[in-house]
Amino acid sequence: MIRKPLRPLARILDARAKGENPDSIERENLRIRHEEMQAKSRHRAEGRLLVLGIFFLCAYAAVAGRMGVLATSEPREPVAAAPGSVIAMQRADIVDRQGRILATNFETHSLYAQPPQMIDPIGAVDRLVEIFPDLDRERLLADFTGKRKFLWIKKKISPEQKQAVHDIGDPGLLFGPREMRLYPNGSVAAHVLGGAGFGKEGVSAAEVIGVAGVERQFDSYLRDPANGSKPLQLALDLTVQAAAERVLDGGMRLMNAKGATSILMDVHTGEVISVVSLPDFDPNDRPRPPTSGDDPSVSPLFNRAVQGVYELGSTFKIFAAAQAVDLELVNSETIIDTRGPLRWGKFLIKDFRNYGNALSVSKIIVKSSNIGTARLAQQIGAERQQSFMDALGMLEATPFEITEAQGGKPLLPKNWSELSAMTISYGHGISTTPMHLAAGYAAIANGGRYVSPTVLKQNGPQLGSRVMSEEAAEAARIMLRKVVTEGTASFARVPGYQVGGKTGTADKPKPRGGYYDEKVIATFASIFPAHDPKYVLVVTLDEPSIIAHGEERRTAGWTAVPVAAEMVGRLAPLLGLRPQVDPAEVTDITLTSN
Repeated sequence: MIRKPLRPLARILDARAKGENPDSIERENLRIRHEEMQAKSRHRAEGRLLVLGIFFLCAYAAVAGRMGVLATSEPREPVAAAPGSVIAMQRADIVDRQGRILATNFETHSLYAQPPQMIDPIGAVDRLVEIFPDLDRERLLADFTGKRKFLWIKKKISPEQKQAVHDIGDPGLLFGPREMRLYPNGSVAAHVLGGAGFGKEGVSAAEVIGVAGVERQFDSYLRDPANGSKPLQLALDLTVQAAAERVLDGGMRLMNAKGATSILMDVHTGEVISVVSLPDFDPNDRPRPPTSGDDPSVSPLFNRAVQGVYELGSTFKIFAAAQAVDLELVNSETIIDTRGPLRWGKFLIKDFRNYGNALSVSKIIVKSSNIGTARLAQQIGAERQQSFMDALGMLEATPFEITEAQGGKPLLPKNWSELSAMTISYGHGISTTPMHLAAGYAAIANGGRYVSPTVLKQNGPQLGSRVMSEEAAEAARIMLRKVVTEGTASFARVPGYQVGGKTGTADKPKPRGGYYDEKVIATFASIFPAHDPKYVLVVTLDEPSIIAHGEERRTAGWTAVPVAAEMVGRLAPLLGLRPQVDPAEVTDITLTSN
C-alpha cells in the first residue's frame, strides 16, 4: 500500500510562498488518513460480525433440529461399539441325522425400563413381580425410584408375558425385538447341544453365541451368514436319543443311582447315535455353573459321558485278552494259572471269589478273574500294553467334537511299570471316560480298526488304523458273548437280539483323593448284534444300590446290565434291527442202523 505523505513538498513550498502555516497541511493529511483507517476497520469488523452471526444461526438450527428428532423418536439405549461393527443375529440351525430340528432361532422381545418416563413406578413394580415372580421387588423399586435412566428387566420374554406387560400401560416400560436360541425338544440331547447366550446386545438386536456343547464348538460355523441355509447336521437320532434318555432315567431311579450316562455308537462310522448324561437340564433355561464345592459331578451341567473320568473296572479285561491273542501269546483256550492271591512285592491281587487253580483265557473273561488278567498282562509287558492303549485312544482326551470333551483327559500312572500293567489290565490304575471305552469296544466290534467317536453325521465307514488282527477281534467278540450267556452279564439276554459285553465295577474315588468304602461306579460295555456287531452301547451308573434276594447289590451285573438290556430292547427296533432267533449250538449226531 502506497501512503500519501503528510507534508508534500509541492504544497509546503506553495504555502510558504503565500505566507500560510505549512503545519496545517500536515494536520489535515493526518486527519484524512485517520478517517480512512477508521472506515477500513469498521468494514472489517462488520464482516466478522456477519460471519459469526451466520455461524451461530447454523448452530442453533442444528441443535433445534436434533431436539426435534429426539422429541419425535423412540428412546434407544446408547450402545458403545467399534466403528463398523454390526450385531449379527443370524445363526444356522442344528438338525439330527434325519434333518429334524434340534436348535433354531426364534423371534422374541426384550423388556427394559426408562424410569424418568414412568407414570406409576410403584404400581408397575407390583404388576411386574406378578408377571415375573423371580424379580426382586425391593431392588426393582429402588431402581425405578432412583436416579437410573435405563435398566434391563428381562432379556427375553414370551408373547404372553409381553402382552401382560403391555396391559400395564406404563410408557416407561418398553420392548425391543431380538432373536433367541430355541431348543424345541427341551432337555433332549441337552449335554450335546450345550446352550447359547447373548454376546453384543442392544435394545433392538442381540448377538447369539454358543456357550457350551456343539453350540460353542461350532460357533464360528453357526454364526457365519453364509451358512444361514446350511444347518449343522449331527449324528444323533432324535427318536433314539429321546428313548435312551427315558429308559436310562427310569433305570437310574430304579437302581437308586446318583447319576448315569449311556453312549450308543456306530462301530463302523464312529457316529454317536445317542449320548445321555443324567441329571440333565433344559438348554432353553441353562442353569448357572457351580461356584463352590469340590465335586463338579453334582451339577446338572456335568457331562458324565466325556467329563466323567473313572476307573472302569473289569470292562478293560477284554483289551488284555484281545492283545494277548493278537500277539499270539495265547488263544481262547490257553490255560492260565489263577491260583491266588497273586503277589507282586508287597501288593496282593485277589479275585472276587475262588475260581480254582487255572482257567482258560475265555473263562478268565467269563468269570472276570483279576489274577488271570494280570497274568496275561505280565506276558504282554508294560511297554506293549501302553502302546496298545495309545492305539485305542486311551491316553489322550477323546476327539468327540464338543467343548467339554477336552476336559476329560485320562489319568495315567506316572510310571507304567509291570505292576501298573497288571492293575490296568483289569481296569484299575487308569481312569478314562465312558466315551473312551465306547471307542475301544468299537475297535473289537468292527474287526480291529480304531474309529474316532464323532458327533457329526458321516458318509460311510470311517475306519482308522488297525489296532488288532481280525482273528483277535473275533475271538474277543466270542468271549464277550459268553459273558452274557455264561457269565456275569446274564441279565443282558434280550429276546431276538444277541448281546455281548463285559461288566465292570470299581470303587468310586473321592474328589480329594482316596476311595469311598460303600460307593461304586458300575459299567456295562456291550456290542450288538454279537454275531455281526453294528453298535456299541456303554451304560455307567454312579453309586447304584439295590436290594435283591435280601442283600444289597452294587455290582454292574445287578445294576448296569439290566438297564443296558432294557435299552437294547427299546432301541434296536428304532435302529432298524430286526429280531432274530439266537442260533443254538449244533450237537454231534451219530447215525446208526437198526
